[in-house]
Amino acid sequence: MRVLVTGTAGFIGFHLASRLLSLGHEVVGADGVTDYYDVTLKEDRLALLRRHENFSEERFMIEDMERLRKVTQDFQPEVIVHLAAQAGVRYSLENPRAYANSNLIGTFNVLEAAREGGVGHLLLASTSSVYGANTSMPFTESERADHPLTFYAATKKATELMSHSYSHLWGTPTTVFRFFTVYGPWGRPDMALFKFVSAILREEPIDIYNNGNMSRDFTYVDDLIDSICGIIEAKPVMGRPVGEFDSLSPVAPWRVVNIGGGAPVSLNAFVDEIEKCLGLAATRNYMPMQTGDVPRTDADSKLLERLIGGKPSTSVADGVAAFCQWYKARYQHNASRLQP
Repeated sequence: MRVLVTGTAGFIGFHLASRLLSLGHEVVGADGVTDYYDVTLKEDRLALLRRHENFSEERFMIEDMERLRKVTQDFQPEVIVHLAAQAGVRYSLENPRAYANSNLIGTFNVLEAAREGGVGHLLLASTSSVYGANTSMPFTESERADHPLTFYAATKKATELMSHSYSHLWGTPTTVFRFFTVYGPWGRPDMALFKFVSAILREEPIDIYNNGNMSRDFTYVDDLIDSICGIIEAKPVMGRPVGEFDSLSPVAPWRVVNIGGGAPVSLNAFVDEIEKCLGLAATRNYMPMQTGDVPRTDADSKLLERLIGGKPSTSVADGVAAFCQWYKARYQHNASRLQP
């Protein structure tokens, strides 16, 4: 297939493009390579992708509709996977405009490009953060998600609603997936695992919020990519739900899918695994809950299992070990690079 992936310099976009290329698909990657975090890490991801003859790189911000339109007209993708976004829950407290520009305007442009190009399946990334103040566990796709706690979550919920309206109006088959705390090699420096490993190796304390009373449904990146590749083939068809729990819209070929294993792990147990892998003890600085944070996430994975026949299953022990191995190979030979 011809697949346009936005956000290929990013953590998940890089892994997805790599997998699609290994399966023989042709991939065009679009990314603005912003300096939200270490640009060197992004450039190194792209350098690996450029080794594939079926990969083409387009460097621009998705807020640039004319560039996006030209790319889609020239490439004529059969599938678009839209991963480009301004990420980070906490940064949305500091710079909300970046989220409005990238997540709202950028996603609107992708919707327009998909409509104009008659794309066969449009897939968009959302987040477990849209569940916000919900307390019923596990989180199910059919429950209301109307109380986001951060502007980041609000923009992601807005893109879900925008994509539904486009799917209804123009018939574009659309799947939205909600990610649950994705981690693994080549991960983002602003995420907990990366920060914890870096600090522990430098013998610096790590911040543990809500006094350690936190748990997350961690998703190893390879499991996430397996799920996305399976969902690409599971195009939604209006009027043909896969079960009574399907989130398929009654008025559009549109659905939303959790990608999570449904096995939350406490933050302290997560740090325990890091300590085991590094052979070092962390100095834990227990702190109160941060604004916009939630104490627990837990994905209901029934719909995902029905669609692709599986769900994320890599243990935190194995996933953390893989990340630590990658991190030490990349950074530890040079102590000054332990924290890029």
